[in-house]
Amino acid sequence: MRLVLLLCCVVLAACAVSSGREADVDRLMQRYEGDGPGASLLVLRDDVPVVRKGYGFADVERRTPAAPDTDYRLASVSKQFTAAAILLLAQDGKLSLDDRARRWLPALPPVADAITIRQLLSHQGGLIDYEDVMAPDTSVPLRDRDVLALLATTDRLYFAPGTSYRYSNGGYAMLALIVEKASGESFQAFLRKRIFLPLGMTNTLAYVAGGPAVPHRAFGYSEDGGRWVRTDQSMTSAVLGDGGIYSSIDDLARWDAALYDDRLLSDASRKAAFTAWAHTDEADVDYGYGWRITGETLWHSGETIGFRNVIVRYPKRRLTVILLTNRNDPEPYRTALAIGALFVRP
Repeated sequence: MRLVLLLCCVVLAACAVSSGREADVDRLMQRYEGDGPGASLLVLRDDVPVVRKGYGFADVERRTPAAPDTDYRLASVSKQFTAAAILLLAQDGKLSLDDRARRWLPALPPVADAITIRQLLSHQGGLIDYEDVMAPDTSVPLRDRDVLALLATTDRLYFAPGTSYRYSNGGYAMLALIVEKASGESFQAFLRKRIFLPLGMTNTLAYVAGGPAVPHRAFGYSEDGGRWVRTDQSMTSAVLGDGGIYSSIDDLARWDAALYDDRLLSDASRKAAFTAWAHTDEADVDYGYGWRITGETLWHSGETIGFRNVIVRYPKRRLTVILLTNRNDPEPYRTALAIGALFVRP
């Protein structure tokens, strides 16, 4: 009898702690509640969801609530999938990370001749930002091949390849094109066949207009004069390699689980992705292959018109926080860290 009572007390105490943490999480997520665009939040500890919920609306006009299966445009959180595609092809022997990018993309300008795939992965290639050379009156959304055409007209780099760091969306667009050349498939088809379907990420896709629709789609919004205005796409939103993937917190839980073992990437590939190859502009942040590295965390944010997202992993603690939002503000990284701190074991 005493044992039963003791067990009941333990269960009740655990429930109280869980309830208290949930209230703390809701306080941190308060800005996403209400009638505006919202967010989906997942906290995984030991591969088990301890928080899995939506706030606000995925589609404000239709009043569709944000939910765990809502698909958001990941923006630069997509880069980890682009990097993984390259690493898979390296595992297959289809390419080497030390290949010159111009071997695969000869249209790159001669000034880019020394840039390697490895340097593109870690933002050490020095390519000119394509957003700075696109025509200001661009009216047709750019694709990855259009980014290559823009870069082909440049005759300088920011620095000699491998000598410095500068975050490069264009570099990741080039990586997507290299995936296509090395695999003989479209970037979106390769991701689906080699990553999304094997992991059961059935609602995740690299979105191409005219292709499969985004299921459970969230639309992006920006605040303007005290009201939310739909700002879902820009002229660079169709570029896939740097930010064109849509996914949900439920699907990203499957991705997170795969990063602990060799069901997708080998030990060597995962170690390469999570190694600090470059120091960034921020003193406490290094960069691997599609991942930022700060202390014990592996993370990446994604910002584009109408979306702000972040994934923060504490691999040694088997703890992950994923926060996807369909609004331009607030920036979610600090919120994710604060939520993670609630679940870090002493």
